[in-house]
Amino acid sequence: MTEKTDLAPDLYTRCLSLLVYREVLHDEVGQAFLALLQAASGHDLHDQLQAYGRWFSAIAQTHQGWQDYVLERLLTVENSITRSLQTITPDGLPPALVDAIAHDLQILQQIYRCTSQQMGQWISPPMPIWADQLPTPPTTPRQAEMLRLGAYLATLPDWATAIPKLAAFYQTFGTGMIAQYLAFRWQTGHLVAIAHPDPIRVDALVGYETQRDTLIKNTEFLLAGLPALHILLYGSRGSGKSSLVKSLLRLHPNLRLIEVGKSELTDLSTIVEQLRDLPQKFIIFVDDLSFEEDNDAYKALKVVLEGNLTARPDNVVVYATSNRRHLIREFFDERPRPSDADEIHHWDTVQEKLSFSDRFGLTLTFEPADQQTYLTIVHHLAQQANLSLKAEELEFQALQWATRHNGRSGRTARQFIDFLKADLALS
Repeated sequence: MTEKTDLAPDLYTRCLSLLVYREVLHDEVGQAFLALLQAASGHDLHDQLQAYGRWFSAIAQTHQGWQDYVLERLLTVENSITRSLQTITPDGLPPALVDAIAHDLQILQQIYRCTSQQMGQWISPPMPIWADQLPTPPTTPRQAEMLRLGAYLATLPDWATAIPKLAAFYQTFGTGMIAQYLAFRWQTGHLVAIAHPDPIRVDALVGYETQRDTLIKNTEFLLAGLPALHILLYGSRGSGKSSLVKSLLRLHPNLRLIEVGKSELTDLSTIVEQLRDLPQKFIIFVDDLSFEEDNDAYKALKVVLEGNLTARPDNVVVYATSNRRHLIREFFDERPRPSDADEIHHWDTVQEKLSFSDRFGLTLTFEPADQQTYLTIVHHLAQQANLSLKAEELEFQALQWATRHNGRSGRTARQFIDFLKADLALS
């Protein structure tokens, strides 16, 4: 028998027998690979050409080599078993489950060793060959560890013996979407990955060093597994509150940011429970927080801030920004009058609303930027942008910009520098 008729039918059958890692082949590339195995097992040239074209197109769109793809899927796939391996060692699994993992790893090793060169030779006439590996420099600790683990697996005689190393990888970096992305948005009941989060860095923010250092220290407590506080960042618009929270993403590869809109706050307890057992640390970010008087969503946030009978997870904190010190709007006509008998303890309700911001462990205040602070921010941003302009001219234009536009603030300084950079580039 030829190599094609030997390998393709056997590997196709083995792929169908996957038990734990079935999801590895559930995407378009995996399904195209199965279709190619099936077509290569037969004698219909039309089917073979169609299947090879589908597979080639699918793998090319990933910008990965074939073996890189198989490794990425192995280390990223999320199911109940890989989630379990994030929190327990393989010794804690039932023996039958360990045997199933070993069985699947041997099949995945066979898939890994089925090279692009072999697949191209199954087709007559010979077709262009995709690469097995397309090495790219790692930009994150996870990618660096994937390269090391990939090099280890490439020379390992039996992948079934790699279960402890795989479990260690899952425990460090997690699985699924949480392992692949740094930032997320909670939307209609589920997490949506943000592929390109704001690239701002902590060192790009000046003018509020005390607040910045306090926020960083609290986040370092979270990363170290120590008690960390929920924080309210309160102050004037444009002072950099939101940018400061977003910049924390660059502090540590194990940190994740989840943005939750005010309309989704009733889901907070659900979100927290989903994050509880994951190895990463999470900041739940609520931007521009405030509530109308008749909005009860603050009660869901209050449960997360204060806790209930369920223990608070040690890997989640809430950071919220607001332009209002008192987060729930209150009107004078809502205050109890001597003749008001609608609610016996009306003052208690008022005090609950007024003191809601006190539920945060820390409140960081961002005062409006004075002229010196504003100009300090402008000079810092101009230096980062490599703008060669005399200090006097830079300050004159910056003050004019603030007067004509949105006043003195970090946001105004950023907008001014962005405009100036573009203007100088065209001149």
